[in-house]
Amino acid sequence: MSRIVRPTAYGSPGVLAVTEVPIPRAAPGGVVVEVRAAGVNPIDWKLYSGAFHDVGDDHTDAAGLAAAMPSLGLECAGIVTETGAGVTGVRAGDEVIVYPVTGAYAEHVTAPATSILAKPAGLGWAEAGSLVLASATAVHALHAAGVGKGDTLLVHGGSGGVGLIAVQLAVAAEATVIATASTRNHALLRELGAVPVAYGPGLAERVRDAAPQGVTAAVDLAGTGEALDVSLELVADRARIASVTGGPRRAGTGIKLLGYGPGEDAGAELRDAARAGLIARAASGDLRVIVAATFPLADAAKAHEAGIAGHAPGKLVLIP
Repeated sequence: MSRIVRPTAYGSPGVLAVTEVPIPRAAPGGVVVEVRAAGVNPIDWKLYSGAFHDVGDDHTDAAGLAAAMPSLGLECAGIVTETGAGVTGVRAGDEVIVYPVTGAYAEHVTAPATSILAKPAGLGWAEAGSLVLASATAVHALHAAGVGKGDTLLVHGGSGGVGLIAVQLAVAAEATVIATASTRNHALLRELGAVPVAYGPGLAERVRDAAPQGVTAAVDLAGTGEALDVSLELVADRARIASVTGGPRRAGTGIKLLGYGPGEDAGAELRDAARAGLIARAASGDLRVIVAATFPLADAAKAHEAGIAGHAPGKLVLIP
């Protein structure tokens, strides 16, 4: 048997529970991976919170149908235990990174062979299991905003999992980076090459002081009204503002909306193409994967509570 974390209902992290299921078998073209680390991402708690659709107190959706409980965990790293028919280039015993995948909050996971990438020997399990989703999101956001050499980029949510990667990639691209974060995380952002500013009232003026030359692009990884308003105020070309999260006010503003909702760009091909390069950069040390904390699989609820609170910089990781 294999343990897996699933929500028992829609609601808060307290609905998460560990259950046992049979160890999965590899389908044709697929593999089974024994999970050593699974990245925790905001989409994981949004999937069962009801944020993506209207779920009533009796756990029915807006159409009156019973709402199926989602699988959690979109990225992980582990060891291949079985390969299905037709799979080449991967074999049992290989250490791998798996993305995209579903149901990674588990001791074993199945995935198509196209989601399997080799894990570099020097990359730790926690870093490997939490690298790709945030990094690919950062690549997508920077590409959408057209960030390059000579730009002055404003990163909202600079100390989050995606933000820390976006800062590093933009600095490597020779952009000047202004990043918003709590003051307790400013030293880390300076270490990574950004100019940190505190969010909150007066943000636009603080950014102007930090970047008197002006801001040419912005990526919103925070999804707050403040982030949207300040970006629109400071960036002249709205097509150079990219947002990965936020409310309905974003629609119709002319900014780039990234994601899987109506009118949003999922960027699947771009993200997939970026995976190998991101892994290579992390393996070489050119890209730091900062792990804020690790949690046992049984403490997934605590990991989500920590993620929702949002105090620690970097990634949260489950260790089965």
